[in-house]
Amino acid sequence: QVQLVESGGGLVQAGGSLRLSCAASGSIFSITAMGWYRQAPGKQRELVAATTSGGSTNYADSVKGRFTVSRDNAKNTVHLQMNSLKPEDTAVYYCNAQIIPSNIRILDNYWGRGTQVAVSS
Repeated sequence: QVQLVESGGGLVQAGGSLRLSCAASGSIFSITAMGWYRQAPGKQRELVAATTSGGSTNYADSVKGRFTVSRDNAKNTVHLQMNSLKPEDTAVYYCNAQIIPSNIRILDNYWGRGTQVAVSS
């Protein structure tokens, strides 16, 4: 069974940094896109950053220049380096990946359980 497990969330002061990591495990044939979404209280889940297997990246305008997404294809991991954090970055951050499992060769969308990021002013 394919799973995504996040780590690295926590509480940080404004201007600080955090690094989130996500590892995909299970019987995986291939992974196309991997990335991060976030959901703040009372708001819809939104894309933060994503990367393809070829290395292309996409960022929300609100995080451009502050966040960097990176990926290790050999280890099926994706990371989000978050610098210059602001209180408005406070949210639950979810790892997302488009994965083809080995036993079912069908592309599907997978989510982690989320990790809390809280930025104090």
